[in-house]
Amino acid sequence: MGETIRIIGIDPGLRRTGWGIVESLGNSLRFVAAGTVRSDDKAALAARLCQLHDGLAEVLHRAMPHEAAVEQTFVNKDASATLKLGQARGIAMLVPARAGLVVAEYAPNAVKKAVIGVGHGDKKQIHMMVKVLLPKAAFDTDDAADALAIAICHAHHRQSMAYRMAMAG
Repeated sequence: MGETIRIIGIDPGLRRTGWGIVESLGNSLRFVAAGTVRSDDKAALAARLCQLHDGLAEVLHRAMPHEAAVEQTFVNKDASATLKLGQARGIAMLVPARAGLVVAEYAPNAVKKAVIGVGHGDKKQIHMMVKVLLPKAAFDTDDAADALAIAICHAHHRQSMAYRMAMAG
């Protein structure tokens, strides 16, 4: 039937970076854990990035996922905020890559489409569907719920990619 794959989804942010872990076996998904790594908004940028790095590294060390998925950055009107988000996203990609994981990236619309069936929707819809797909899921912030949605998106995409490769082989 295959092997269980543990996936960490990461929703990067400088103030709060959400993480969510699921296990995927065939068509089934199982909630493992979710949480939020926070940085001190009074600290210097470099110190905040270190806090995010250290927090994510600890999560990966404890959870030992096999694959990682990170949400792609969207560009907003505030260039400074976009740049800071990009730096936090760099940490979110670096930590799993340094742990030897392949890191997939998904656009926000792709995550929404995978979880709620359409590319546009609000956070309430996403959180409701995360609870439907993972009834035992518990998350402390919107960021952790979004991270679970990213992990779900990756589980769906990796499954369809594996199926296409198996059929081609």
